[in-house]
Amino acid sequence: MPKRSSTPPGEPKPAEATDEEQAQRKAAAAILGRLGGLKGGDARAKALSKARRSAIAKKAAKARWTKKS
Repeated sequence: MPKRSSTPPGEPKPAEATDEEQAQRKAAAAILGRLGGLKGGDARAKALSKARRSAIAKKAAKARWTKKS
């Protein structure tokens, strides 16, 4: 069975991105990722109750201090 193309027949294939375009896309993605990361922790802390945050912290501390063997 022949491979299927993602472009319809008769339409030109999209051009490959240049190195400069790829660098711009990477920079834009990094900025957006940082924005989401900066918002994420505060939003999660507000959504969780104090008891749930405490339970998560205790579980994390236990995981850090348990013996790995």
